[in-house]
Amino acid sequence: KPYKYLECGKSFRWTSLLIHQQKILTRKWPHECGKCAQSFSRSSNLRAHQIVRTVEWPYECGECGKSFSHSSHVIR
Repeated sequence: KPYKYLECGKSFRWTSLLIHQQKILTRKWPHECGKCAQSFSRSSNLRAHQIVRTVEWPYECGECGKSFSHSSHVIR
């Protein structure tokens, strides 16, 4: 395999796989959320993330402080 990533020592047959590995290890993807700076490999994943971030979560757990969209999720 002619393409070696020096950071992790893995080798790849194609440059596209090498670039993908670099992005995985550095966590830098082309689609970034403007509110939290989290990045995603696909624009559809970013859209799903943005929808989740804008949804109101009115039910809060008294123990851990996490919020949920449905009261039944708090009881579990």
